[in-house]
Amino acid sequence: MAKEKSKRVHSVKMLQSLRTKLIAIMIVVMAIAFFAFIVVNYTLLMPYYENSKASLLVTSFDEAGKILTADKDYIEDLTELSEESKLRLEIIRENKAVNLYVFRVTNFGGTVFYHYDYPQIDEMQKEILMNLTDFYLYGLSENGQGKQHQKRQLVREEDSYHIYKVYDERIGSNYLELFGQVDAGAFVYLRTSYQSMNESVGIFNQFIGYVTVGVVLFGVVLMVLFGNSFTKPILQITDIAKKMSELDFDVKYPVTTHDEIGVLGSSINMLSETLETTISELKTANNELQKDIERKTQIDEMRKDFLSNVSHELKTPIALIQGYAEGLQENIDESSESREFYCEVIIDEAKKMNRMVQKLLTLNQIEFGNNQVTMERFDLVSLIDNIMQSSGLLAQQKEAELLWDQEYAPVDVWADEYMVEEIVTNYISNAIHHVEGQKKIIVSLEKKEETLPGGTVGKKLVRIKVFNTGKQIPEEDLDKVWIKFYKVDKARTRAYGGSGIGLSIVRAIAESMNRECGVENKPDGVEFWFELERGR
Repeated sequence: MAKEKSKRVHSVKMLQSLRTKLIAIMIVVMAIAFFAFIVVNYTLLMPYYENSKASLLVTSFDEAGKILTADKDYIEDLTELSEESKLRLEIIRENKAVNLYVFRVTNFGGTVFYHYDYPQIDEMQKEILMNLTDFYLYGLSENGQGKQHQKRQLVREEDSYHIYKVYDERIGSNYLELFGQVDAGAFVYLRTSYQSMNESVGIFNQFIGYVTVGVVLFGVVLMVLFGNSFTKPILQITDIAKKMSELDFDVKYPVTTHDEIGVLGSSINMLSETLETTISELKTANNELQKDIERKTQIDEMRKDFLSNVSHELKTPIALIQGYAEGLQENIDESSESREFYCEVIIDEAKKMNRMVQKLLTLNQIEFGNNQVTMERFDLVSLIDNIMQSSGLLAQQKEAELLWDQEYAPVDVWADEYMVEEIVTNYISNAIHHVEGQKKIIVSLEKKEETLPGGTVGKKLVRIKVFNTGKQIPEEDLDKVWIKFYKVDKARTRAYGGSGIGLSIVRAIAESMNRECGVENKPDGVEFWFELERGR
């Protein structure tokens, strides 16, 4: 109990530390944002303000030029501006908050004449425009009243106009002025107030500072007051994680939101389910491992049985060969018929041994993948026809009837033709040796389709079936007939020289081609089958 309480206290302290870190991070982020904002204001706001004012003058200059050019009497007859033009210039002046002057300058015989078209101005304003014209147009120094107190800085220069930032030391104010000549030939002088932004920027930054401090304090208060709404789900998730570490997967986090905490809770739930499934799979795998260990033990026992069976199968023919060979050597019976009989026994037993060894080699190659499977398309019906013809004589000797529906149309399959021939031959040979009763052996085909998980239809298949009348195989032996050297009726198998390897070869060939084979008891006999993929 004390241990649980200690863990709980540790979790609370951890979350309090997390909350403190979040508050500190928020303060730092706000401070960085505040100082960055101040730096941006002092470095970028002034140039931006200046550029905006200059663009305002350029726009007003272009609009004034269009108005003057559109006044045909003013351009062609050099008359006064029309009332409409003056009204439009007045609109620009008021809407743009600029001082706008339009005048013309002519030079006759070295004498400069000024004609002030808009607006009506007094003598002092005329003198100012004359001095500006001398400065901008002729490059002469300014001598007008108050000009010695003004300093100019070029802001923008184009072919048709110049923009200067002017500072009047006398009154300590800034303004922008544009002096240019429009296409109509008239001169346009524009001026707009350019108050110093430093004081405004300082006041604005001071205001932002107060706001930032207020926001930080308010955020800290909110973080303290509402922090539990964030820490409680984390504590709950921590408890769930602890129970998961104890392999208790029943507790789930109730997901009520779609924020980060909700996503984390969903992830914890998914992790819990995945861990439960994984542990279940591991337990299953462990169970399978135990089975594999048992299976390995069985395989070792089968290996011992295999060696014992091979030894037993070879012992009898070797003993016969040795006995009859010694009889020949010692001339036990000097008649030619007896010697010929001895030789036939020796040859027959040697052939049995050779067949068994060849089958073992074939089975070994197939089981260990040394026998290359060559998948090709061929006519299955034609292959079975040939095998039936070659097996007919053996069936006649057994007085059995070998039946095959000759009306089958060609059936193309994808398989290794040599291996399929081996399967069919083994099935028919096995049926001939075990046929009884009506002594009928029936070979047939059944077209079908592969059924995949979920009920979907897969590849087109053909099932080859070899049926023989006779005794049924005991149910407990149906799965054992594929085991090497396993014989249901050992006496009968030995009577015809069987080794118990043929069906093992069939199973190995079917598995090497990823196909299935099997055996079923029928009311009056036994039916062996295997399946192949149809070519069409």
